[in-house]
Amino acid sequence: MNKNNLKSYAPKARLDFIAAITTRAQQLGFTSTAVHDATLRGDVLLINGVEWPAKVASQRAKLLEKILQHGFEQTIEEIAYTWFNRFAALRYMELHEFLDHGHRVLSSRDGGLPELLRHAGEVNLPGLQPAYVQELQLAGNQDNALYKLLLVAQCNELSRTMPFLFEYIDDETELLLPDNLLHTDSIVAKMVAGVPEEDWQEIEVIGWLYQFYISDKKDQVIGKVVKSEDIPAATQLFTPNWIVQYLVQNSVGRLWLMANPGSTLASQWPYYIQPAEQTPEVQAKLDALIQTRISEDGDTLNPETITVLDPACGSGHILVVAYDVLKAIYLERGYQSQWAHVLWLALAQSNHAKAAAWLGAWQGLLLRALKRHKRQMECRRLASPSRSPSPFLLAHCCRARGGHQRWQTRRFVCESNPAVRG
Repeated sequence: MNKNNLKSYAPKARLDFIAAITTRAQQLGFTSTAVHDATLRGDVLLINGVEWPAKVASQRAKLLEKILQHGFEQTIEEIAYTWFNRFAALRYMELHEFLDHGHRVLSSRDGGLPELLRHAGEVNLPGLQPAYVQELQLAGNQDNALYKLLLVAQCNELSRTMPFLFEYIDDETELLLPDNLLHTDSIVAKMVAGVPEEDWQEIEVIGWLYQFYISDKKDQVIGKVVKSEDIPAATQLFTPNWIVQYLVQNSVGRLWLMANPGSTLASQWPYYIQPAEQTPEVQAKLDALIQTRISEDGDTLNPETITVLDPACGSGHILVVAYDVLKAIYLERGYQSQWAHVLWLALAQSNHAKAAAWLGAWQGLLLRALKRHKRQMECRRLASPSRSPSPFLLAHCCRARGGHQRWQTRRFVCESNPAVRG
């Protein structure tokens, strides 16, 4: 992965996405200083003399409510990042062939129009009406409209298995999806051209893209009194992979190795450091501690009770590596390969953490699982209990403990199942 490519592309991409979303908002009668009237007449909504479908009225009302609550700039910033994150996920998924229909959504293998657009009549996606798709194809000048329709349908298809990243789209987010996405200078074309395919091989690309995406904003706010919406930009720092491996292998990994002296997993963990020789007194205390932890599970440490808490999860890089370490532990204990992918995750969100944690962390962790076990992932939404005091990400294997119920969580189980294509 060439980080120079990411560093060159991502800050410009943020400005491009914001500009494109802002232009779309202006077409809908919104600027940073004014809101223009919209008049509903039958099945047509008039905005500045331009006719829009009547359904735009409800979406526009939601957008207005959000702007009044958060301000124009912050709303545009959030929606711009939402689409940037979705496009980045789609790009990663299409290059790793995670999409069931087999067509690339943002690009094509031969360099022409996106494959999904060229095969629009063949795909079965939510909300697509074959007759309307054919009508747009035959019109000859509606490729941009058809492509936007396909993008929304693709996102809604993915919302069935990745609802935390691809929430079902029928709101202000869809309304602000920019026009002219097929142009050679569009935000889609720049993402495809700006980050070469070889740089998308590792899931860490998602975290690095976010790090560089917010770098300019970080420079703007650092050293100042930071608004709540600017906290991620001011505080997030993407941890290099070798440091993450060192941290996880010498915490989660060490717990397992201390409880299982016969384990051979240390040979798989390049940054694991053998514990230094201790005095008999200190070693006795360490042995007592690990024995106390083992006794919580019975005669042996149960992998299903090992939990990982990252209080400042950012884009989930530490959780991605923790996934790899936990998977190795499961396999060594004798779990079948497909069930070593079983993960429970609980994610608490706050307003200022949503962009980084709620999208990036889930995205990184699930895409890592998908890469390890293609087309065999099923995500089922479980529950949303009470309220959380602060943002954090918790990942642990197989089952949740009762004490976690008091946190405001959105809980999903991602499980590998050969009978399911998700």
